[in-house]
Order: sequence, then C-alpha cells, then structure tokens
Amino acid sequence: MTGMSKTTTENVICTFCASGCDDLQITHDGRSVDSARNGCAISVSRFTSTKESRILKPLVRTKGTLRPTTFAKAIDRAARILNNARYPLLYGWSQTSCEATSRGIELAELVGGLIDNTTTSCHGPTILGLQDVGEATCTLGEVRHSADLIIYWGCNPIHSHPNHTNRFTVFSKGRFRKARKDRKLVVVDVRRTDTAKLADRFVQVQPNGDYELLTALRTAIKGGEIEQDSIAGVPTETVEEIADMMVECEFGALFFGLGLTMSIGKHRNTEAALALVRDLNYVTKFVIIPMRGWFNVTGANEVSTWQTGYPYAVDLTQGYPRFNPGDTSAIDTVIRGEVDAALVVASDPVSHFPKSAVKHLLDIPIVTVEPKRTPTSEASEVMIPSAIIGIEATGTIYRIDGVPLEARKVIDPPPGIRSDVEILDAIIKRVKSLGVRR
Repeated sequence: MTGMSKTTTENVICTFCASGCDDLQITHDGRSVDSARNGCAISVSRFTSTKESRILKPLVRTKGTLRPTTFAKAIDRAARILNNARYPLLYGWSQTSCEATSRGIELAELVGGLIDNTTTSCHGPTILGLQDVGEATCTLGEVRHSADLIIYWGCNPIHSHPNHTNRFTVFSKGRFRKARKDRKLVVVDVRRTDTAKLADRFVQVQPNGDYELLTALRTAIKGGEIEQDSIAGVPTETVEEIADMMVECEFGALFFGLGLTMSIGKHRNTEAALALVRDLNYVTKFVIIPMRGWFNVTGANEVSTWQTGYPYAVDLTQGYPRFNPGDTSAIDTVIRGEVDAALVVASDPVSHFPKSAVKHLLDIPIVTVEPKRTPTSEASEVMIPSAIIGIEATGTIYRIDGVPLEARKVIDPPPGIRSDVEILDAIIKRVKSLGVRR
C-alpha cells in the first residue's frame, strides 16, 4: 500500500476476549487504524490505540535503568538470563498466537524450566473438573441457532465479553431462535450484575454457596426431595423452578466464569456444574461452556496439551513433562521462591499476581516480550517489544468454544518491531548457540 489512502478490511477477528468476534470492519492506511466497526467499545479501543504506550526499541537494564539497545543485544541478554537460571519460569501465552506458544514450549524444554499460562489463575479448576467428569459441549454457533435457555453462572458478560449476548445468546438472531422472546435467560450470581438486570430469572446465591446450589439442582432434576427451606440463600421453591426450566427446555446452555472457579470449592464447583449438565442430557439437550477471558487462553491450553500432554503448569526441569497444579503452578513456585528467572510473553503478572508472588518476582531477572509498557515490563531486565497479534501480526487463536481461527494482520507494525514468533525463534537460536545448561 502506498501513500495515505484509506482502505477497509472486512471480517477481521477481534483479539481481545475469547468470544473471537469475526465481523469487524477496520478502516486503515496500512500503518495505523482509522476506525473499527461492529466491535464492542473495548475492541474499538484496542484497534484504534495501537500507538499508545508503545515501546519502539528493545530495552536492557543498565545500572538500574532501562536503556535502548539493539535487537541482537537484547536477545543475547535474554538468552543468557534463561540459560543461566536454575529454574526459569516461562509465563503468559494467553494473548499471543498458538505458534508463539509452541515456540515457548520448545524454549522451556531447552532451558529446563516451568511453562505456565494464565489458566493457572483463572480457569485451572475448570480443566481439573473436565479431567474428572468430562463435558457436554458444542460451538457457539449451535447455541446461537438452537438454545432456548441460557444460564450465566458466576460471570458478567455484559462487561467481560461485551458482544457475547448479541452474537451468540439471548439477543442473537439464529436459525431456530430468531429473537429475544424465543429464549429465557437465567443468571446465577452473588450480586445483581448488569447481566442479571437482563435476566428472566436472577438467582442470588450466597458467596461460596455454588457447590451446595449445584448439588441441590442435581437432586431436583432427578426427582429427589430437598428438605431444607433454602439452599445457599436460595428458596427451595426457586431451586425447583430453575430445575424445571432446565428439564423442560429443548436446548440449554450453561456458561460459567470465575465466580464459580475461583470461589471456595474451585474444581469441585466445576465438577458439580459439569455433572449437572451430564445429568440433564438424560432428559434434554444441554451444553456447558466456560467463559474464558483472554482471546487465546484456550489455544495456550490446546498447544500445551498437544506438545506436553498437559494444559498448563508444566514442569520440564527433569527432561520430561510433569503436571501437578499447586506444586508446578507459576504463582505457587514464585511464592515459594523457587523461580530464579522469568520470561513473560504477552502478560502482566506484576499487575495480576498476589502481592506475595509479586514481591519475589521483582527480586529475579525478568525478560518481557510485550507490545506496550506494563508494570511487568518496567520491572524487567530485558524488554523486547513485539507486534500486536491480530492487528500487526498473523497467527492461530482458539475461540471460547475451542474453534480455531486465524487472526489476520491488518496493518504493519512500527519499524523494527517483530512478531512474538520471530522473537522467540531468535532466543531459541541464541540459547542453542550458548550451549544448553541443565
């Protein structure tokens, strides 16, 4: 593309949340985005603010200050930090491509480290529940066309996944469910959220009462008698009414979020939800889908499972993969002071980890690969700026329902800025040339 002429690229995939909206229209001149249509407010901001807070050159900490350096010197410093570490952590991966995650696993195996993704602090309990119970699931397209009962449990998609209700559930126009009147919405949460305000039935459960309520629903749909007057703050008659709605629907979909996975019970909560849906499939059609957050956290789990056999928290220090969440999880190993170096790719653990973990993380050398300035990048020994996936770089991502999509390049990155894959390939090459230390 030459000059400053504007063009519009259609059917662009949004790389913000895991809904993977794929109908965006991006107007641009090849170097910057002028406008973005069909996306939510967060999506529009992501596309139109690519230049904000950008780091345009690699940085290396010298005498306590991050100073610009060459790409080759930044790669060399990063490779030496990882290669000299006894137990390096390679963390992030949920906001980059599957191809980059694959390179990360190769690097973790080379340096004998721990590779973990953001699942460890969000939907890890979901995966543990799936391993024990299994899941009845489908694509979001099937929900859009067929579901007449939508349940949001412990999540608030109006804020976390802004276009989810419009594209896939209660406000979507499907083949068999064409309007809002064709669907019922039930929201289960500890408070009346903005999503709850849209519901046909809002069920306010006591904090940490999810397991109890899920078990009561399982009892009710099997025809059992509930002897208490209320369950987890919910009147028994309400429990029975919701159970009847589930049994009588033609196609139900239960979406759940961190309100379920990160409350007391954790993977036991998800096991109960998965078992509830399993029971419902004896009498009707019902599916369950976790409301994953970042746009490729599912892809990070998929790639990790393909290459190591495990979805997250994979320890490769022994030359073979080990998986034991709570022992080989990023936050736990950092809190225990075991990690002595970190490579952070497309994440910001300094902002999101518990205070006790951040305190130790700041005491070890960090290498950050990230498009923009973050608290983690500011605390790093090496900062290597990267292209923004789905805007300045192409790559494979996985939608919330496990459907793979190709995030497209729309504009060119700033001069000299490389993709995550190119950066990781360079680090791998340099580590190999240094001679791997175990």
